[in-house]
Amino acid sequence: MPDAPANPLERRLSNGHLARLEESRAQPGSWTLLVDGTPQSHVELDRPEWLGFEYVRRIGHAADLVAPEGEAITALHLGAGALTLPRYVAATRPGSRQQVVELEPALVELVREHLPLPRGAQIRVRTGDAREVLAKLPAGLDGAVDLAIVDIFSGARTPAHVTSAEFYSLLVRRMARGGIVAVNVADGAGLGFARSQAATLAHVFAHVALAADANMLKGRRFGNVVMYASDAELPFGSLPRRLASDPAPAKLVEGEEFRRFAAAGKVVTDATAVPSPPPARSVFLSKG
Repeated sequence: MPDAPANPLERRLSNGHLARLEESRAQPGSWTLLVDGTPQSHVELDRPEWLGFEYVRRIGHAADLVAPEGEAITALHLGAGALTLPRYVAATRPGSRQQVVELEPALVELVREHLPLPRGAQIRVRTGDAREVLAKLPAGLDGAVDLAIVDIFSGARTPAHVTSAEFYSLLVRRMARGGIVAVNVADGAGLGFARSQAATLAHVFAHVALAADANMLKGRRFGNVVMYASDAELPFGSLPRRLASDPAPAKLVEGEEFRRFAAAGKVVTDATAVPSPPPARSVFLSKG
């Protein structure tokens, strides 16, 4: 493991990236995790049910709708960040069983040291490559996962090997009937990468939709598209209203509109997979 920097709120990761935690001066207990200056996660220690980043709220909606309110679920998180969503599920669905997979042990150590998990939360963190660990998870998770969240980044980019049909197919046997896979996709002008991910998820799962703001859908800026996939019809009757009422409103794209969006992309395989596009540095200048 790389040596820790002198700053106790920083860790040098095995891939050379620098992870840093920053606490808001105006709001103690409000923390942001940055990796090489890119905001990755936001945590409110006293309000784990409050989600700050817009794309995280859109994933949180899937967590809210996958089962009746307050009912415990089984959740699988590929990519840990500051463990924002595991905290959210633990707060809103007490008793939930959660598995988290994170590549970087140093990041897990940093987060656990300064942003401890709530007592009693059933959250198990495993370290290793998400795809490799996914293939080796206990057989007891087969057909048991109600919510799988794919939010995997190396720095500001998603690695190629976790974007293919072969990768997503590994999730299929883990998912419970009606379970939802939520994927955070980062893309920019033209949305070529997002369209290819939409096509790939639609190739693997029977029902797929996405949420993004209007400027993202028009390809006007770099940002995040959240995609939802399931073997059953998505329980999203109330999702358009939820998305519209968020601080950063978004649109749900489903049905024929989603099919048109995905039609412009090609199914990604292990042979054709590429990392997500890098953002311009200016994207993050106003965040912290």
